[in-house]
Order: sequence, then C-alpha cells, then structure tokens
Amino acid sequence: MNTAFDLTGSTAVVTGARRGIGFAIAEALASAGADLIVASAQQEADGGAIGRRAAELGRSCEAHTVDFSDRAAVLRFADAVAERTDILVNNAGLIRRSPAAEHPLEWWDEVIEVDLSSQFALTQRVGERMLARGSGRVIFTASLLSFQGGINVPGYTAAKSGLLGLTRALSNEWVGRGVTVNAIAPGYIATDNTEALRNDADRSDAILERIPAGRWGEASDLGGAAVFLASDAAAYVSGIVLPVDGGWLGR
Repeated sequence: MNTAFDLTGSTAVVTGARRGIGFAIAEALASAGADLIVASAQQEADGGAIGRRAAELGRSCEAHTVDFSDRAAVLRFADAVAERTDILVNNAGLIRRSPAAEHPLEWWDEVIEVDLSSQFALTQRVGERMLARGSGRVIFTASLLSFQGGINVPGYTAAKSGLLGLTRALSNEWVGRGVTVNAIAPGYIATDNTEALRNDADRSDAILERIPAGRWGEASDLGGAAVFLASDAAAYVSGIVLPVDGGWLGR
C-alpha cells in the first residue's frame, strides 16, 4: 500500500458508526490501519458489528453510547476522546420527512441539533486539542442536499447546507495550523435513511434516471474517499466537499 494512505498508529473517532455509511467509513479507516473509537445513540458496549470487524482487521475499537441530541452528553464524549483523536469523522445524523408547511418545529429543532449543532460542539472540543498538537483531520458527512433543496426535508437540508459552510469556515481558521477540514457528500446511498425513497417506485425510478452510474450507491462506496481525506495523501486538501454520487451533480 502507498504509505501516504497508511493510517497505522492513528486513532479515528467515527460517530454514527453502528451501521450504514458510518460503519463503512469506520471499516475503511480500520482497514487502512487506524484504531477506532465509535459512538452512536444505540451503540453496543462491545462495539457490535463494527467492533467485531475491527477485531478481524487487527484494530482496537472503543465504543460509546451517545445521544447526539443531548448537548451535555456530546460534550462529555468530546472530553473523553479529544486527547486521543487524530481523525474525527462527524457522521451521526437523522432525517425527518414531512412537507415544510406541516413540519413540526420539534422535528426541526431535533434535526438541527443532531445534524449540525452537536457536530460543531464535538468538533470544537476535539479540534482544540488537534490545534494544540498541530495536526489532525476532520471529516463531515454532508449531502447532495448541501447543494440542493430536496423535498419534504427542510431541517435536514438546512443542517446539511450548514455543514458545507462550517467545513469552509473551520478550514479557513485551522488548515494553517495543521488541521484539515473537509466533507464527503454521499449521493443516493442504499441505507435506512433512503428506504422511504427506494420503496416509492416513482421517486426511485426518477432518481435512478438521473444518476449517470445507473445505480443506487452502496455505503462501501464512501470508504475510499474517507481514507483519502484522513490520510497524508490529502495533506494539502482542505475546505472541500467531495461528492461521491455516481455523477449526480455533474448531470
């Protein structure tokens, strides 16, 4: 393996790693040599599936159960891991679907807190230690809805659009001090979050017609992008949002 992509000796914190995109990113980072610290709202104490996969790869996996809608819990988690974090992948999130005119304000508040505010709170605490050491990698999971408006997901679109701006803002302040800040924008990936779309034949067909690759993405499609942005190969890459979308945005 090209040593520029070798993550041996580093520790990666991946939130929302219990399944889906977070699992795939954590697996890819472990495959590249990183030890893991994972956190999700329902994360098993032994790490569950990602813990077992890390062990198969010869990597350690420390697991935390964290409710990312609870600011105090997020900050406690940040304080527990900040000193050891070389790579921070902010992936935990949720989506609530309802037409904007009917969208409960409670849903708006919940989505903004989990998908945007908690991510800033965690990154601020962890980033402080990275800056003190003069090195670190921060990766956010953005979305196609960081660029587009979506349908029936106003809170999610607002949060993911906010992450695009946050990525740039933090990069402007931090990259000159050794900490790169980037984001990955998954396209339409076959996960729990997109199950409702995939089960709607008309929406699913319309989406597939627009994807030049001709298929829904798999969570594993995100792994290479995460390893790249976490590695020394991307030492001069910061402030970008990297789409992994089968060509959607280029259509």
